[in-house]
Amino acid sequence: MAVEMQLARIIISEISDSQVIYLKEVGGDRQFPILIGIFEATNINRRVKENFQPPRPLTHDLIVKVAQSLGATIEGVVISELSDQTYFAALQLRKDGELIEIDARPSDAIAVAVTFQPPLPIYVNEQVLQDATGGN
Repeated sequence: MAVEMQLARIIISEISDSQVIYLKEVGGDRQFPILIGIFEATNINRRVKENFQPPRPLTHDLIVKVAQSLGATIEGVVISELSDQTYFAALQLRKDGELIEIDARPSDAIAVAVTFQPPLPIYVNEQVLQDATGGN
């Protein structure tokens, strides 16, 4: 079972290679951090805090445009696995009624999700959420 989450915080540090985003359970109290790169953190931060429209498409815009050009609709993001302290995610696309999941880093998938207004839903598998928050 997947739990809907929302982006709660973005922490950008100029003195660290890793940036942090926090996902919080919609309608609940559980939350957890994911370490991401500076490019993804900056892109996510711009989209969330500003009405940012780049003069030319950025990588995450390109992904959306390619999917749309191929007749697919991006429906959401699912963080599906946590293995050796690494999160695994997928972009969920629908084309001709078929659900297609594309392997992605969580940071890239979330960056794609926030290119939409309102942002696309972010889901985390219950087991991943339990593992990430120390729950049983």
